[in-house]
Amino acid sequence: MAKVRGLVCRECGREYPVEPIHVCEFCFGPLEVIYDYDEIKRNISRSKIEEGPKSLWRYIDLLPVEEPTVGLTAGFTPLKKAENLGRELGLENLYIKDDSVNHPTLSFKDRVVSVALSKAKEFGFDTAACASTGNLANSVSAHAAQAGMNCFVFIPANLETQKIIGSLVFNPTVVAVEGTYDDVNRLCSEIANELQWAFVNINIRPFYAEGSKTLAFEVVEQLGWKAPDAVVAPAASGSLVTKIWKGLKELLKVGLISELNTRVYGAQALGCSPIAQAWKEGSDFVTPVKPNTIAKSIAIGNPADGIYALNVTKESMGDWETATDEEIIEGIKLLAETEGIFTETAGGTTIAVLKKLAMTGKIRKDEVIVAYITGNGYKTMEVLDGHLKTPVKIKASLKDFKEKVLVKT
Repeated sequence: MAKVRGLVCRECGREYPVEPIHVCEFCFGPLEVIYDYDEIKRNISRSKIEEGPKSLWRYIDLLPVEEPTVGLTAGFTPLKKAENLGRELGLENLYIKDDSVNHPTLSFKDRVVSVALSKAKEFGFDTAACASTGNLANSVSAHAAQAGMNCFVFIPANLETQKIIGSLVFNPTVVAVEGTYDDVNRLCSEIANELQWAFVNINIRPFYAEGSKTLAFEVVEQLGWKAPDAVVAPAASGSLVTKIWKGLKELLKVGLISELNTRVYGAQALGCSPIAQAWKEGSDFVTPVKPNTIAKSIAIGNPADGIYALNVTKESMGDWETATDEEIIEGIKLLAETEGIFTETAGGTTIAVLKKLAMTGKIRKDEVIVAYITGNGYKTMEVLDGHLKTPVKIKASLKDFKEKVLVKT
């Protein structure tokens, strides 16, 4: 692959060949994909991208895959001008990047898994696996079924019922582990060392994480090849924030945009906010925490990319903010009531933080703002129990309708 130079350690800079490895053998730092941007620049253009498939694979020149075979319909989700929510928050140019309708499992994880399993197939793996807080398990299960791969997904035992069913329907082996996501991840790391499986967020992680860049690519293209003034994205491991920023910088490197002044804002649930807390304390390291929040999809107490996510906000002049569980629920309701978009708890966190940023003046009313909605609310409906209106019960008569419904509304 002329466009891919190999893998590089994010700590010591040591380079490695393109192989299913994720940790530097010298300093144990994480590896990521490095590209030959001069080669890419010779082959890429706005018109080539615009003529490509209506999926994330229109950006294949900036992805570490030779020929996509898995997840061919993922990505290229709507970028909606949020007029109603914008008026509510006093923002004139607010956009929602809506991955709650991503294909096939209604979250941004369909992007990363498409790239990860396409790469796993290139490497010759026949078994896909992952550690997950829910959305990733759904996506790996669905894509592995489509790819004809064996599949094992590992989840915390207390996961939302909808997300467990959302994996089981594709007939993988679902392993529910007693403990937090961090416990699940440690177990999977041990298993990955023993078995030749494609763990998308362990040994395939350098390639998997690159799929998140397409959220930056699509937004810029959908805005007419202009980078927004600011983006707000939820954070679990911190990888999404780092890859959105990497994607924006790559577009600048290969000449698809002429300037980049985007500020990156990270959003975390207060009950699991190790990155945000490190930022607020001015710390150069992230202290692990024990998650205690309804936002289980972003409840990673020991974020693997936490320090790199902090670096992104420093470099982009951004910020970090948190939301309580109650604010998350209100964020879910606010987005639904204003824009007709039903998001899960991660998206509720994004909207709650967006509201705080608007109210405190950290984002200005005339700026182009993009809020990333990464998952669908039908996966976490139980968090809204007791927080919504109840149905009005009536007899099957016009009189009862008028007395109980019309009079009260």
